[in-house]
Amino acid sequence: MIVYLFPKGGVFKYEFAKGKPWQYENLYAPFDFAIAKTQTEIEAEKKEITDNVIPYFEYDTIIATKAKESYDKAFSNYLSAINQSSAKDQAKLFGRILLNDIYRYGVLQETYSYNNKRQIFLNKGNTAEAITYGQIFTPNALTKTISSRIYNSEYIKFKSDFVALYYDIVKPNVKLNKRLTEGILESELAKVLTTRGGISKGIRIIAKGEVVEGEKLQILNSLKAEYESQVWSDKNFYWIVLGYCVLVSLALMMLLLFIKKYRNDIYDNNTQVTFIFFNVLFMVFITTMVVKYKSDFIYVVPLCILPLILKAFFDSRLGLFTHIITVLILGFVVPNSYQYTFLQIIAGIVTILTISESFKRANLFISVGQITAIYIIAYISFHVIHEGNINNIDWIIVGLFIISGFTTLIVHPLIYAYEKIFGLISDVSLLELSDTNSILLKELSNKAPGTFHHSLNVANIAEAAANEIGANAMLVRVGALYHDIGKMANPTYFIENQSASGNAHDILSPIESAKIIINHVILGIEIAKKYKLPDRVIDFIRTHHGTSLVYYFYTKEKESNENVNIEDFRYPGPKPFSKETAILMMSDSVEAASKSLKNPTSSLIDIFVEKIVSKQMEDDQFINANITFKEIQQIKKIFKRKLTNIYHLRIEYPE
Repeated sequence: MIVYLFPKGGVFKYEFAKGKPWQYENLYAPFDFAIAKTQTEIEAEKKEITDNVIPYFEYDTIIATKAKESYDKAFSNYLSAINQSSAKDQAKLFGRILLNDIYRYGVLQETYSYNNKRQIFLNKGNTAEAITYGQIFTPNALTKTISSRIYNSEYIKFKSDFVALYYDIVKPNVKLNKRLTEGILESELAKVLTTRGGISKGIRIIAKGEVVEGEKLQILNSLKAEYESQVWSDKNFYWIVLGYCVLVSLALMMLLLFIKKYRNDIYDNNTQVTFIFFNVLFMVFITTMVVKYKSDFIYVVPLCILPLILKAFFDSRLGLFTHIITVLILGFVVPNSYQYTFLQIIAGIVTILTISESFKRANLFISVGQITAIYIIAYISFHVIHEGNINNIDWIIVGLFIISGFTTLIVHPLIYAYEKIFGLISDVSLLELSDTNSILLKELSNKAPGTFHHSLNVANIAEAAANEIGANAMLVRVGALYHDIGKMANPTYFIENQSASGNAHDILSPIESAKIIINHVILGIEIAKKYKLPDRVIDFIRTHHGTSLVYYFYTKEKESNENVNIEDFRYPGPKPFSKETAILMMSDSVEAASKSLKNPTSSLIDIFVEKIVSKQMEDDQFINANITFKEIQQIKKIFKRKLTNIYHLRIEYPE
């Protein structure tokens, strides 16, 4: 799919800039090609043709004939003041001659912006006469001509009568034939060549170290345009596609191997892998569309949205690595690929480093400003390297960087949409879920206040542990807050909610009690789904006891029944499968069991924490979690410190 989006043409492998030395070996023409004219040259030629094209005007003979006939009929009415017959005939002849002069080339229906000396063709029937534009009367010129001719004749005292007569009978009969004129103009413009001269295959174009300017620059631009415009031929099509497929596959394979090695939990989740590769494809699609439309606008694409999104759903390391792979793929299709790749990778690193809590809007705005500043600084630096000064900076590109920065702000709506489409959860949603005033947590605090207090303590301990080993602290905290919501169904069967008056388990058999205890996991999952909690939060409910035993009731049942089925006292699981779920399991067990300590001391707490965590490890509860022994040691230290603070103990120093 990615290769399909790539432009179906060659990619010019040399980069050059006006006024800079040619940095490569001598370049020889790889094939015959024409030297392209500059846009200025082409526009100048077109302007010259447009200015000199001969327009065609249509002469309406019918209107002219009717005007002459009307003259003979109307003359006596307008010139009745002339009494003598011979004088009237002379005046009539004078007027007819003037009318014939008027309609020799006709009267324009409207005025055009042509120069009076501009040559035109006047179509009269089947013949076209070449005249100048000024020979045709315009309405204003007609009035002046009539007045002048009468003024210089012996009929000056009848001027008003003649003017009234001509005003009545003279009608415009010439108009521009736009269709014919524009057709001729288009035909002439189509003949304008976009090239001048040519370079034969094998001719040296430029030598190493030679300055790129003037004719050399034009030839190089022509070669580049010709190279990039060539459509893949049948002969090399499959080889080029194969080359692209291999390179793109290598890049995507590196991404997949990275996920498998460092985020195996994502690798085993088809939805999350699909989500990552969908975002890579989406960014490639947008960028290639911009390249095809206008490659100068490539920097308007907010590529830094990609690491932001992946960081919000997963982690910074995966976000940055995916961003780098995407930029490397785009390097195949963008112009000036080195500059583009450098700018985008630097911007991606800044994105990852500057946003620590993307759910805080202020952080996002600050980061956008920093990203934009890095773009502009890096671009100006490249410009200075190429040009040797800061003159002629392309401010349009600077504007594109600013637009790209502001466009990055759509990351929050995108995150929300992705949560709904892919069933993922981001830091923004986790922050909302961590609000203890939410409906579900309020219900928990009302129905099972002891469990709610226990969940808060577990959340604080687990969050500190997650921060210590670099896990997702926000996710762990939310998971801890909701992990025991299943206890709301039967709160009095759990010790943290029992009063001193009695224990509800006293009237139940051990197996019945175990069933109620175990069932809080199943009920918790049902409640979570009812309230539409994300799957990643529900995972904490499923795994916070793993496949461990309800040991107290199992031992009690075994006292009276040697043939007890151990599976009746075991949680359904699954076992924790991530650092975060493993942290919660340890935190939950340690916090709950710490209530049984009568007179806790620092040394007693140390032994107590070691015993609980070691028992879970011996039971292989963390076998599916990507957590190391070193990280477990760090977590235990946090537990010991937190419990010491809770019980307000001083560290015991040896005597």
